[in-house]
Amino acid sequence: MKAIGYIRVSTEEQAAHGISLDAQRAKIEAYALTKDLSLVGIIEDAGKSAKDLRRPGVQNVLDMARRKAVDAVIIVKLDRMFRSTVDALNTAKDFDRRGVALHSISESLDTQSAMGKFFFTLTAALAEMERGLIGERTRVALARKKERREVYGEVPYGYAVVDGALVPDQEEQDILRRIRRLRTDGTSYQKIADSLNSTGVSAKKGGAWDRVRVFKIIQKAA
Repeated sequence: MKAIGYIRVSTEEQAAHGISLDAQRAKIEAYALTKDLSLVGIIEDAGKSAKDLRRPGVQNVLDMARRKAVDAVIIVKLDRMFRSTVDALNTAKDFDRRGVALHSISESLDTQSAMGKFFFTLTAALAEMERGLIGERTRVALARKKERREVYGEVPYGYAVVDGALVPDQEEQDILRRIRRLRTDGTSYQKIADSLNSTGVSAKKGGAWDRVRVFKIIQKAA
């Protein structure tokens, strides 16, 4: 049976232990050997989020399955390919209709059998629920930190860190007011950036202002 492997990392995960592209590739190659699958290649999406299936690598895999160019697709873990239960189930259903098996190594899933299909459905649903719970907990934690004026993530423009807490930076607050005033007057983001650069105002991390920086600051300060 011919198999194609699929691997992915998002930008933030590039250096994380156990999910690097090389680690995933090695696991897929070893798995194919143990399952007596002929691995014809491994397709990757480097620096891509799995929020949907609109990724070049995934689309290539789906196309190969539709053309019946392979008999199986191997992934290290469901979240390497899917974030949504709906996407996972629809893809598995389409694979099944074409006689293509989906193998997920970490979850020990193989959709060739009825029991494998059942556990695939259950695992995909539980994984999405877990991501939702993690997201809820993260939002609550960040909201509490914000209420307490504690530092979390990147220090926003207009503030500085003093004794572990965010305090207004008067100079940057004045610049924020200037930016808001210009925007209220209908000045474009680029012209605001040009105005700041022409008067020697530095961005938060130094360097020149551009329309993207101005836009983000206005959005965060809204």
